[in-house]
Amino acid sequence: MDLRTELLKSIWYAFTALDVEKSGKVSKSQLKVLSHNLYTVLCIPHDPVALEEHFRDDDDGPVSSQGYMPYLNKYILDKVEEGAFVKENFDELCWTLTAKKNYKPDRNGNSIVSHQDAFKLWCLFNFLSEDKYPLVMVPDEVEYLLKKICTAMNVELNSCELDDYLSQEPQGQGGLTVWQFLDMVNSGRFLRGIEQEAVSMAVEEVYQEVIKDVLKQARSPHGYLWKKGQLRRNWSERWFTLKPSVLSYYMSEERKEKKGSIALDKHCCVEVLPDRDGKRCMFCVKTSSRTYEMSASDTRQRQEWTLAIQMAIRLQAEGKKSLHKDLKQKRREQREQREQRKAAKEEETQRLKQLQEEKERKLQELELLKEAQRQAEILLQEEEQRRRQQHEEMQRTLEIQLQEAEQARASMQAEMVLKEAEAERQRKRILELEDMQERLQEALQQEVKARQDEESVRYAQARLLAEEEEKLKQLMKLKEEQEEYIIKTQREKQVLKQEMENKNKCLEEAQKQLEEVRVNRQRVDQDVMAAQRKLRQASTNVKHWNVQMNRLMHPIGPGDKRTNVSGGGFAGYQPLLSRRDSSLK
Repeated sequence: MDLRTELLKSIWYAFTALDVEKSGKVSKSQLKVLSHNLYTVLCIPHDPVALEEHFRDDDDGPVSSQGYMPYLNKYILDKVEEGAFVKENFDELCWTLTAKKNYKPDRNGNSIVSHQDAFKLWCLFNFLSEDKYPLVMVPDEVEYLLKKICTAMNVELNSCELDDYLSQEPQGQGGLTVWQFLDMVNSGRFLRGIEQEAVSMAVEEVYQEVIKDVLKQARSPHGYLWKKGQLRRNWSERWFTLKPSVLSYYMSEERKEKKGSIALDKHCCVEVLPDRDGKRCMFCVKTSSRTYEMSASDTRQRQEWTLAIQMAIRLQAEGKKSLHKDLKQKRREQREQREQRKAAKEEETQRLKQLQEEKERKLQELELLKEAQRQAEILLQEEEQRRRQQHEEMQRTLEIQLQEAEQARASMQAEMVLKEAEAERQRKRILELEDMQERLQEALQQEVKARQDEESVRYAQARLLAEEEEKLKQLMKLKEEQEEYIIKTQREKQVLKQEMENKNKCLEEAQKQLEEVRVNRQRVDQDVMAAQRKLRQASTNVKHWNVQMNRLMHPIGPGDKRTNVSGGGFAGYQPLLSRRDSSLK
């Protein structure tokens, strides 16, 4: 965390403290006073012209935090130099502004921490809070800070009780605000039975360690460290304070009179020395220009100091200015990694859950598909049975029609035989007329009767032809229905081809049977056509015999000469034939 971020956190508290109406805006006069005080505590040369120009009275009204940031960055934060001001004075200014409005200790004086300790806790909170606004401290950092304070008092923190408290306390933005944190400390829930002085000393120690970057300092119960002088070579008792870049020593623990300091860099080292000159637990710090010898009160103190100085030297070698800033960054990175792992785990869990749901859904779909397949197979079997029944019924119908056609053909053949017999009788009559002229009258009467029979035969023939045409139409209609049914069957076969692969053989057999029916139908058609040819031939023969009859019935004119002897016998019958023709007409 850089200096600008640290300063902005404290200034944010001062700005929100001046926002009395909580509208996110502060009046220009208050911002002018705040800016002037910031100039003073940050040791920045005052720019009264820019101050008056920026915050002059006009009709624009109060200024928001976003409106104040350009001036704050340009005229204050950009001019701040690290080490040129006392950070504690700056924090006290911002604390004074915000505590007056927000910090509410117990009026009966039962607060665990004093006002000064609350200020130090506020500084520690700002250091450990997240770099986003509004400022909050995540539960991990709260536990870390409380453990540091409890460790300084040699007290163990009850983590379970802290977790219960944090779970009950409403947390905004994922953590506690500084005022919730101070109320928690003042409640005494985690510091029961501890005197305020001990709490104050612990807070001071943590404040010096975290905020002041004091890696190590001697504690009063364990005494001071002894240091050997450079010129007089005598031993003096001094109060030591270790920071990452310097080891300072004072006359007393009040640190009012500083006696000197040891600059630490990556070339320094610390070594343990054997006891000598009446001093024990000795160690030395070697720099590039001098070796400093010191003596601790006991072995434990010497080990703590040597480890702390080695840590400071390591920080200098790594180019780090603050141990706790580095530790805070590492903790933040660990939290982010935990959050990432947690998010990845949740994402993986969600993905597995989705996969499980997808699997269950697919299983359900598979069951539905299986059920649909079973239903389709049942429907297919029913449809196949229905088509088989229709096919059998149609085959029976066709067989009946074929039988009827055969019967009709047989009847037509019988009629043709009858007609041929009739023609034979006609020939016999003609021969009888030619042979027996004396019985012409009887022959004529028989001919009249034969004509009447012929008319009845023609009527019967016409009726048979009409029936034959009707049967032919029915056969053609059946043929069209059969072709439509075949086309429909082929379409259904294409649609259900994938589902009816196991039924191909049955369909092929049905097609073969259909082909046999078609062949039978063609054979019937050929038989019908043959019957029709025979009928036409019979009609032709009837016409021929009619012509012969007409020729025989034609009257013979007078004076005609006959060459044959038998022909002259018919001359006496010509008037009689003429009279018969006139009577017939």
